[in-house]
Amino acid sequence: MNELEIMGNRLPDNPDELIKFVLVLPEKIKSVRAEISAINKLDISKKVYDQKMEEARMLSGVSLDAFAKMGEFIKQIPKDNAEKANRTQGRIASIKKLGLTQKISEQCQTLAENKDVIEQVKAEAKENDDLPTRTEVLRRVQEMRRAELKNVESPELPTDVYDLIYCDPPWAYDVDLSSGATRSPQNNYPVMDLDALIEFGSKVKKISANNCVLFMWITAPKLNWMNDVLEAWGFTYRTNLIWDKIKPNMGHYSSVRHEIMIIAGKGNCSPRCDGKTIQSIDSVQSIEKTPRHSEKPEEFRKIIEKLYPDTKKIELFSRKRSEGWDVWGNDANIQ
Repeated sequence: MNELEIMGNRLPDNPDELIKFVLVLPEKIKSVRAEISAINKLDISKKVYDQKMEEARMLSGVSLDAFAKMGEFIKQIPKDNAEKANRTQGRIASIKKLGLTQKISEQCQTLAENKDVIEQVKAEAKENDDLPTRTEVLRRVQEMRRAELKNVESPELPTDVYDLIYCDPPWAYDVDLSSGATRSPQNNYPVMDLDALIEFGSKVKKISANNCVLFMWITAPKLNWMNDVLEAWGFTYRTNLIWDKIKPNMGHYSSVRHEIMIIAGKGNCSPRCDGKTIQSIDSVQSIEKTPRHSEKPEEFRKIIEKLYPDTKKIELFSRKRSEGWDVWGNDANIQ
């Protein structure tokens, strides 16, 4: 392989050298597989076939190891002491400088965290005269994550009553959006279908005051669920804010770069600030998204706090604690 010649299982310790393996090996594997396909069609001797299969299997195994080692490097990219957004942008810039897309970067990190799965896939491929692939490793990791998430028990909701509820429900999707990475919601947290969200409404009603405002994130494919969920939770739709993610994201009918934050209420839920503050808030907020799946910008929390200062508030399905907020969710106790 010229400068990418492989000597045993040794891989470069320098990411600038290792990236050559990450980027070039998949193409080399495609080429060898094409040769194997041609050998089968031409009915060339089994010895030649076995030699090419062994070459492809070796290249595939080293490719998996290279992706995993690159994932280790990515995880070690230094972070500043600056604001979280700046640290994230710094990491994104470093990943791009290496020549990796965000998707490949995520796959590298996933493989780095699951080296035991890589070895299992390698062993089974050799036993079955097959090739160990990144797709198969990621598929097994997905299955493991989903099995683990099924066993997650949510904590009890607080018994207090709140004037403001902020939430990003774990909407269930009919289509797996991930294509082998970590983007599919069910790979990251337990999801809820429409029936589950409607049933959850009985709990929401217990913690919402007679005069209460709800800020709820929803994606365009789930807008048809909105009224059913709001009705079950005891709220009526009022308006919405739009998050413009600046960069396009994968969609089924078009490239999607926005998400919607519904504002709903019951009783008297008008903002508790002056009109000047209300008019200073743009209904469309353009903020580049972070790499973490489904993470929402903190700017929207600040908007809510401007509109409703000194309000008893809770965030449902929270991933972290925030000053001045009660929180509830599977991740809220570990951040």
